[in-house]
Amino acid sequence: MSGQSRQGAGQRLSGVVVALGLVLFLGGFAWAAVSYRPYTVPTSSMTPTIDAGDRVLAQRVHGDDIRRGDVVVFEDKSWVSNAKVVKRVVAIGGDTVSCCTNGKLTVNGKQIDEPYLPKGSLAEFKNFPTVTVPEGRLFLLGDERQGSLDSTAHLTDAAQGTVSRDAVSARVDAVVWPWKGKLGRPTGFEALGTLSQPGPLSTIELLIAAGAVLVLAGGAYGPIASRLGRSRARTARPEAAGAR
Repeated sequence: MSGQSRQGAGQRLSGVVVALGLVLFLGGFAWAAVSYRPYTVPTSSMTPTIDAGDRVLAQRVHGDDIRRGDVVVFEDKSWVSNAKVVKRVVAIGGDTVSCCTNGKLTVNGKQIDEPYLPKGSLAEFKNFPTVTVPEGRLFLLGDERQGSLDSTAHLTDAAQGTVSRDAVSARVDAVVWPWKGKLGRPTGFEALGTLSQPGPLSTIELLIAAGAVLVLAGGAYGPIASRLGRSRARTARPEAAGAR
């Protein structure tokens, strides 16, 4: 194959690589736009998991898919009018929840380990009596138990501070600004039932990164090939005439 033919084949391959990279890159962003919504959390009630002013990505989910330990975005007019609220689900329909036993939240008689609470804090700073969560509803707390206006602030309501599953619009997957990454799994609730599976954020990040690499690699082929071609031309020497 001549040098010109090799160059043409290389350029075609470069075009294919760039096209594939663009598909992956743009496809990753499109998937993210369909699956996730960004929110800015205005209060410190979820500190240290989410600080006031942090920007989070929340996966769009149906309330029926919510599990214990999830951090969710919901709207309930009996809590706040015309505003989204971010809290952690600690009990679901049929559960009994209270605080506290030996400084720990108790769900269905089990003491829950909560490593996401502020360092050195005890759940017992927020005592409340046993609540039985009605079917189809959720009991939610902030990770900063002392300063959170959560289910415990609405215990005298008709629903005893619980929120309908249908009020949930999304589940927080990661804190993206400032970057803190994906939320830790709430393993303290594993003994009570299945936890939610992680969203597709990691796969989306991989697609976007791979696409960017392919676009850069394919786009760099032309200048590199041209420079190599000029280098070969300068170093080439004509053969001596004569019999062999």
